[in-house]
Formats: sequence, C-alpha cells, structure tokens
Amino acid sequence: MRILEKAGIELKISRLAMEVLEQHVDHKRLFLVGINNNGFATAELLKAAIDKEGYKLDVVIRRVKLSPANPLHGGIEFEGDPKELDGQHVIIVDDVANTGRTAFYASKPILEVVPASLEIAVLIDRTHKSFPVHNNYVGLALATTLQEDIRVYYGKDWRVEVF
Repeated sequence: MRILEKAGIELKISRLAMEVLEQHVDHKRLFLVGINNNGFATAELLKAAIDKEGYKLDVVIRRVKLSPANPLHGGIEFEGDPKELDGQHVIIVDDVANTGRTAFYASKPILEVVPASLEIAVLIDRTHKSFPVHNNYVGLALATTLQEDIRVYYGKDWRVEVF
C-alpha cells in the first residue's frame, strides 16, 4: 500500500528542514550523518531544503554504513573523520526508524568524540522502539504491525510503501 508519493515526501522534508532550522539557526555548522544509502539520500534532501531557506548555516553531510539486520557484523564504517564532529551539532538521518537499533549503532563512531549535540531525524517513524532512541525530527509517524515492512524508494518514482 502506497503511503506517500513525491509531493508528500517533499512536504515532509521541507517541514523537517524548518524544524531543524528552528533549533540550529544560531549555529554556524551542522553535520547530517545519513545511515546507509537511503538515510544518506534523505540527508541530501534535508540539506537541500535547509539551504533553500537561505540561512547562513553550513550543512555538511557524512555517511555511516552498517548492516541494519546485524550491526556488529561487518563493522560500522563512518565516511570521513569522526574527529571533525567534536564540538559540533550532529543529526543522524534515516529514511525509516523501526526499533531504533540502526540509529543506536550508527551513533557509535560519533560517540568517540564529544559533539555539542546529537539528534535524530527520520522521514518515517514506526512506533516499535526497543532501543533507547528518541527521534527528534519526524516526517510521518506510523503505527504498524511488526509484520509490516515500510520501504522508501527514491529515484524517478519517489514513494513510501507499506508491505
């Protein structure tokens, strides 16, 4: 079942950008750390929406790679130097938040330094948290069953679907 299409996703991202700006408008730099491919794509959309508003906020994107199914298998790879996050405001970005496990483990390289703040932004938030994770910025919250799967598709046909 299709939940959102391109126009809806764009509206959610625009609103997320405004919420992020409300909290970070007085800061000079903000790091968005996208989880894997879709989290990185969501971070790129969020950065573009923030930049469009014209504030003097330097938004930098980095990627963290890990296996959502088994986060410790294969390691957690941060693209860049985690030391650059020391004393900086950081937002972990993902497309869909399920149990909170992926965001929990994605924060591991960031916790090797002391960021000024660490928050989480997601396009879709499911309400099945089993890890101590709070999503600060949420595009759409959905109450689903554990058997359902939510997928975000970017590319020519942007959409969010529940299976």
